[in-house]
Amino acid sequence: MMYRKSVWIVVMMFALVSCNRQMEPISSDSPGFSMLLIGNSFFRPYAENLKELAKNAGYDNHQATVVFRGGDNGRPINFWEATTSDEHLSIKAALDQGNIEYFGMTAGNLPDNPTDGFRDWIEYAVQSNPDIIIVLSIPSFDFPVDWDQLVEDNGFNTVEELYEYFVGDRIHKNLVDELRAEFPSTTIFTIPTGWAAIQLSQMNENNALEDDILMFGPKANSIFTDDKGHQGQIVIETGTLLWLNSIYQVDLQTDNYNTGFQTDLHEIAQQIMDNHDPNYKQ
Repeated sequence: MMYRKSVWIVVMMFALVSCNRQMEPISSDSPGFSMLLIGNSFFRPYAENLKELAKNAGYDNHQATVVFRGGDNGRPINFWEATTSDEHLSIKAALDQGNIEYFGMTAGNLPDNPTDGFRDWIEYAVQSNPDIIIVLSIPSFDFPVDWDQLVEDNGFNTVEELYEYFVGDRIHKNLVDELRAEFPSTTIFTIPTGWAAIQLSQMNENNALEDDILMFGPKANSIFTDDKGHQGQIVIETGTLLWLNSIYQVDLQTDNYNTGFQTDLHEIAQQIMDNHDPNYKQ
């Protein structure tokens, strides 16, 4: 689209106010990264919670612009194609500033051509941020009550096997490898965020959690808050620990963040990251 300069400035200012922008002026001497994080409700809770975990770990200069749209509208391709939306303009305005170090997107329900949207945003981002690092968060499957049927329909024995396939073949092979080939100078890595929900739900079924947790119920004490599979707080805390380890390289065995749960979520998250393919870590 073409705008006259004065109109374009007004639109960008409006877009930045309209979206969830969380930039704070902090001493430049403090450690931390400047991030742009875009996604849906299976992405947003971790993006927002990371601020608290990062600051607890000493990264006082952690700054993030979080842009949210629900459902498929939070996919990179949908953000990209909604060219007149406040969210699209906000993302571009943040990238145009040229100080974004990490650009995070969700890598869940992929388009027919897996790199669509991802490629467009990365191509746009590197123009003003040549050293930008791309991080892709891989969510769990939605509608957990249907997981058994989903597993059977895809020819697997367990949801763990199905998710391993999804991460390894659908995301790493068909998406990340293709993007790396197109952008060889850009670091692209993944966070297997969905393992938090899958691992905790299995542990809950096995009565292996040290907290009294429902499978479905209130956010404070449940794995899932609804049939769609939105995350309860225990899942959010565990998933954000994955982000903390992946992005800030924090040793979860020594991190002292209080998750609010008796279950050792640090240990669970560390095991998940230890099992994550090192070729797709930062």
